Amino acid sequence: MSAAAKTPFLFDTDFRRPKPSAEEARAAQESALAEQAAHARGVQEGRRQAEGEAAARLAWAMAHIAEAADGLLAAADAREAERETQAVEVALLIARKVAGDALDAQPLAGIGEAARSALQHLRGVPHLVVRVHESLVEEAETLVKRLARERGFEGRLVVLGDPDTAPGDARIEWADGGVVRERARIEAAVAEALGLPSLS
Repeated sequence: MSAAAKTPFLFDTDFRRPKPSAEEARAAQESALAEQAAHARGVQEGRRQAEGEAAARLAWAMAHIAEAADGLLAAADAREAERETQAVEVALLIARKVAGDALDAQPLAGIGEAARSALQHLRGVPHLVVRVHESLVEEAETLVKRLARERGFEGRLVVLGDPDTAPGDARIEWADGGVVRERARIEAAVAEALGLPSLS
């Protein structure tokens, strides 16, 4: 066998470049590793930035949702308060209408109520003046005199007509005091107690 037959083929050998030394190979490997590490750090930093931006956007969105929810709740509370006020106003208007119709139909009821209240404490008073609407003088006099007898009032009793007094209202006066029964004042007191504007 000749020497040429014993020599292996060198097809994979690149004769243009010299084979790198062990030190050059190590430096190239370290450089490649450093490049990979830098790339990994860059990817990780990018992820951190993206996560931070996403968290900031989420916090901003949550703050705006909370603000919008507060606004909606405040608006709902305001609407509810307005509905409650309107319901009370309607109830008061209905009460005024019902009470007003009853007083218009029976104006002496309010006068009798005021006279009963006053006569409970006036047995020793020498005289009593009752002022009512001028159209109700005779009926009011009959009613108040009957109530005075029932309660033992022995003083002088005078019932006077007053065109400025509304039907159903009365002013009962004695020497050192008096009682006033006015529908408008009662309604105003009820409206004030309910926190409503006067409906008169």
